[in-house]
Amino acid sequence: MTASRRAVLTGLGAGTAILTLSGLGIALAPSEARAELPKMSVWKDPSCGCCGAWVDHVRAAGFQVDVRESTDMAAIKQVHQVPPQLQSCHTALVDGYVLEGHVPAEDVLRLIKERPAAKGLTVPGMPQGSPGMETGHKDAYDVILFGGEGGDKVFASH
Repeated sequence: MTASRRAVLTGLGAGTAILTLSGLGIALAPSEARAELPKMSVWKDPSCGCCGAWVDHVRAAGFQVDVRESTDMAAIKQVHQVPPQLQSCHTALVDGYVLEGHVPAEDVLRLIKERPAAKGLTVPGMPQGSPGMETGHKDAYDVILFGGEGGDKVFASH
């Protein structure tokens, strides 16, 4: 029986457990991951539970997260230049990039490792089964790299 990625990430403690994110060549103990990963700032509506679950997901991957609550998320998205067709519920900044919506932590790690010339990553809408939107049903969805010179393109498919 194979454990789900979320179960593995959630189950990691502060001991000597190793966090390995497939395909990225990153293997860090949780305390080392927190020391080496850039800090993330997340803007979310105070009443949004799925946003809080996504914050838990990226924290489990080793990010230190500063949560900022706002009831005017439209203004946050405008300030960070997230196009309306690519918007979702929460907005984050990490290492000079914008993250919009339920972007998997593995894709954030790949983004900051590869450093493509773009504004950031987005998962438009709120697809079921994406991090923070675990409901027992899983929709196929794409993570979009946006704001790059060549236009928006698929960064990852899940």
